[in-house]
Amino acid sequence: MNPCLAIKDLTVSYNRIPAVHHLTLNLEAGTCVALLGPNGAGKTTLLKAIAGLLPCETGSISFGGRRARQAVAYVPQREAVDWDFPITVKALAEMGRYTGLGLWKSFGSADERIVAEALTVTELAPLAHRQIKALSGGQQQRAFLARALAQQAEIYLLDEPFNGLDANARSTFAAALRHLRSMGKLMIVSHHDLSSVPELFDQVLLINGELVAKGPTGEIFTEDNIRRTFSMPVFSEKPRHP
Repeated sequence: MNPCLAIKDLTVSYNRIPAVHHLTLNLEAGTCVALLGPNGAGKTTLLKAIAGLLPCETGSISFGGRRARQAVAYVPQREAVDWDFPITVKALAEMGRYTGLGLWKSFGSADERIVAEALTVTELAPLAHRQIKALSGGQQQRAFLARALAQQAEIYLLDEPFNGLDANARSTFAAALRHLRSMGKLMIVSHHDLSSVPELFDQVLLINGELVAKGPTGEIFTEDNIRRTFSMPVFSEKPRHP
């Protein structure tokens, strides 16, 4: 059995406002999950909590019996990145290796091979020495995915990676996600284009502050569940207090 990301009774606030409310679910590795919900539903907050970037008020997050953040690579929205920062595609991908090197290990030939493979999978090897600010939108997204790949994580959290991509760039990025799925990785992808969900994802996770529905795309991605997710008020129940 593949390891699971286990989220139990998770509550997270953002700027002191509850954004995710008593969420409990399991997500199995080897799947690509669409994280769906309206603006303000807590999608980015949930991704950041799993990545360990936001504290949990209640609950726990684990993966295979250990802290989930140790297994996570996080790819933020493009709008959150300073694209003027002077760094090449290869140097960005190399940053993914430094997270696991610690204080006493140096960057070696094995790390070089891992970075080279990440650039190949994302089809960025010919652009390895190009500055990231000179890339197209789709190439920029793949450059950050290459950094995540170089981490050799088990869980990949991607915040609106398809936003603004043309058809060719979306196809290339989707192929990279399929490669990760074939390697038994778990991808959780915040996404807003509902029409492309069946094409890109085999699981869906619908939230609006709290869990609405979760499961295989063919079963859960229904008109009724979509209507419930995008029209229900945040927190259908009163918050519980300890």
